[in-house]
Amino acid sequence: MTKADIVKEISKSTKIDKANVLTVVEKLMWVIKDCMAHGENVYLRGFGTFEIKTRAEKTARNISKNTVVIVPEHKIPHFKPAPVFKEMVVKAE
Repeated sequence: MTKADIVKEISKSTKIDKANVLTVVEKLMWVIKDCMAHGENVYLRGFGTFEIKTRAEKTARNISKNTVVIVPEHKIPHFKPAPVFKEMVVKAE
């Protein structure tokens, strides 16, 4: 499902025009990204948590040049679904 599909579904079920729904969906995504860029986790009860995880520094290999590369500690975004969300996915199988 794409963003356009999500907008269409919300628009159809709420009778709100697609332009307004698209604005809200894009603003939601922007707020989540902005919060995470500033080091904040985002909690959506019943849906899940968008959190920032820190990956430790590690040693890797560049196999084409046969050299050792140090990958520095860095942060990555991570989504952890809520138990209700997980249960819905498991039951859908």
